[in-house]
Amino acid sequence: MRLKISFKHLEHTPALDQRIKEKSEKFEKYFQGNTNVQWFCWVHNEEHWAEIKVNGPKFTFFAKASADNMYKSLDLVVEKMERQIEKQKDVKRNKMHSHPYQTPKYMELEGRIKDEEEQYYKEYEEKSA
Repeated sequence: MRLKISFKHLEHTPALDQRIKEKSEKFEKYFQGNTNVQWFCWVHNEEHWAEIKVNGPKFTFFAKASADNMYKSLDLVVEKMERQIEKQKDVKRNKMHSHPYQTPKYMELEGRIKDEEEQYYKEYEEKSA
């Protein structure tokens, strides 16, 4: 994982640098291999903003958050990013494990067949009675 950190209108302190590296390590459990993590932190109108962009071979995730201090904004942006990643993983997992017989098209077809069978048996019973 490659990490790039940029600051604008803000002191680049070793404590912030260390905190960002710790937060970036959380993403290693989601991504294996070649990923780029870019952090951009700035201050605007007394608001501390943090922005993160994660690029990989087949994906790109982006999140931005603000708070009254930089540490809170880092926590918020990491939470947003983790929600996005988990949501994407759930979508892929559900798509991969969904059964073709549970699709709406199949369910509609199955309902029509069941209705036709019931109609057929009713007509058959009326004829035989």
